Amino acid sequence: MLLPKKVKHRKWHRGRVRGRATDKLTVAFGSYGLKATEAKWVTARQIEAARRAMTHYIQRGGKIWIRIFPDKPVTFKGNEIRMGGGKGAVDHYVAVVKAGTMLFEMDGVTESIARQAMRLAAYKLPVKTKFLSKEQASTV
Repeated sequence: MLLPKKVKHRKWHRGRVRGRATDKLTVAFGSYGLKATEAKWVTARQIEAARRAMTHYIQRGGKIWIRIFPDKPVTFKGNEIRMGGGKGAVDHYVAVVKAGTMLFEMDGVTESIARQAMRLAAYKLPVKTKFLSKEQASTV
C-alpha cells in the first residue's frame, strides 16, 4: 500500500473537503482516465484495491498511472477510552480528493478494455467517477 516515507508533521487536523480541484484536471500521461466527480477522502487501501482490480483485468498489459497519493494521516483512539489523554495514534493515510481530480490513467490497451478496467476500479472507490479519453478531456 501507499504511504509517505517521511512526514513533516505526524498528526494533522481533519479539515474539510470543499470546492473543486485546481490541478490534475486532464488526462496527462495515458490515453484514458478516471475522474472524480465528487469530493471525499480515499484511503490507501481503496487506491490499492482499485489498482489491483485494473491490473488484474488488463492482465498486466498496458500501463497504469496513479495520480493521487495518500499523504494525510488519520488518527483513532481505541474504544472505551476516557476523554482526554491527547490525540490518538496514526491509524492510516488518506488522499484528499476534490471534484474534478484525475485519479487513474491508462495507456497501451483498447478503449473497451480500459473502460471496463476503470469501471471495476470505480467500484472499489468511495467517490463517484467518470471515464474520459484524451480527446474528451481536451474538450471538457
